[in-house]
Amino acid sequence: MSELPRRQLNRIARERAFLDAALQCFAANGYSGTTMDQVAEAAGLTKPTLYQYFPSKETLFARMMLEKRDAMLQAFAAPDSGEMVQQLHSFAWRYADTVMQPMMLSLARLILAEVQRFPEIGRAYQAAGPDQLLDALAGFLQGQRAAGRLRFEDPELAAEDLWGLILSAPRTRALYRPDLALNRTMLARYVTNGLQVFLRAYSTNPEADLSRLQTLKTPKAAEVIHDA
Repeated sequence: MSELPRRQLNRIARERAFLDAALQCFAANGYSGTTMDQVAEAAGLTKPTLYQYFPSKETLFARMMLEKRDAMLQAFAAPDSGEMVQQLHSFAWRYADTVMQPMMLSLARLILAEVQRFPEIGRAYQAAGPDQLLDALAGFLQGQRAAGRLRFEDPELAAEDLWGLILSAPRTRALYRPDLALNRTMLARYVTNGLQVFLRAYSTNPEADLSRLQTLKTPKAAEVIHDA
């Protein structure tokens, strides 16, 4: 495989620097409290350069959130080999490793604090992150239903059930208790139980799928996920 031209590599590196800086600034200052000047300074680059990549704070925020979504959806990117349980397990841990990051939790707390005064911030967060992820997850589940592996009537409700079962309780605790420490074993308890409940409710062959789930190991703690 040929290497990318240096100019393209530099562009990728600058974009990465801006996105990392954006998460740092949004998590520290909230959406309304973050400025493009702050992001450029945190990235160690100039504001005009930032605007070459992202013409507004809105587009920067949306790109940052969509990147997180895409990282989680990599679990479903491989050609369908019938390994639905493995894909659901991979998604569950990618989801956990993304939304339980301290900066992502901090961002969510600040968004919650801002929405009463600035409802458009909540709408932007929802549209750029959770709504996009929910639509993609529902699409994956529909594909599994068409293949005869799942049964349900409403794909959106099925997706919301999966989402909620995986991590709703520990994430809610973490949002309201910043000092709460959840180790890998604690998270695995929720993730595994959530997948078990989901498969019992929706799988067309729950016994086989639950047996397959038992063979899957908890992955090592991930660094901040950009791509995989």
